[in-house]
Amino acid sequence: MLSGTWVSVEIFFLTLVFSIPLAVFFCMARMSKFWPLKKFAQLFLLVLRGTPLMLQLICVYFMPGLLWGWSFDRFTAAIIALAVNYAAYFAEIYRGGFESVPQGQREAAKVLGYAKAQTFFHIIVPQVIKRITPAMGNEVITLVKDTALVTVIGVVELLHVAKSASNRVFSTVPLFVAGAFYLVMNGLVTFAFSRIEKKLSYYK
Repeated sequence: MLSGTWVSVEIFFLTLVFSIPLAVFFCMARMSKFWPLKKFAQLFLLVLRGTPLMLQLICVYFMPGLLWGWSFDRFTAAIIALAVNYAAYFAEIYRGGFESVPQGQREAAKVLGYAKAQTFFHIIVPQVIKRITPAMGNEVITLVKDTALVTVIGVVELLHVAKSASNRVFSTVPLFVAGAFYLVMNGLVTFAFSRIEKKLSYYK
C-alpha cells in the first residue's frame, strides 16, 4: 500500500508541476485577441473538458503506437494525459479570475502612473490568486482521486495495489484501506489550501 501510495503522490505532484504553467498558456490563448488562436484554444479546451479523462489516458498511451510505431511508457503517458487535462480546467479557472477583476482597477492604475507590468503583477495578479484559490483547491482535491484512473493503462499505483490485494485475499478490506489513504491525502491538501486562503484573506 505504501509503495502504491508513493506512486500516486509522484503522479499528483508531477501533474501539478506541469499543468499549472501549461494552464497559463491555455488561458492566454483563450483570452487572446488573435481570433484563430482564440478559437483553436476554445476548441482544444472543449475537447479536453468534454471527453472522459480515462479515454484521454488510453489515447495518450496507445495512439502513438498505432500511428507512429512507438509509445510512451505507462508512467509518462499518465503524467502527460493528467497534466494536459488538468491544465484545461485550471486555464478556465484562471480566465474566470482575470475576468472577475473590474476594468476600473486597470484604468485607475493607469491614471496613477503604473506601467502595464506593474499593474498586472502588483494589482491584478494578487487579486486573481485570492479569487481562484477555492476553485483551485477543489480541482487539486479531485486530482488526488483521479490519480486512481491511471490504473486503466496498468500503472501500479495505490488503487491498483488495493485491487490486486483484494483479489488475492478475497476481501474488500484492502479497498477500504486504500480509501483511507486517499482520505488522508485529501485531508492534507484541504489543510494546505485552508492555510493559503487564511493568509490571502489579509490581502484587500
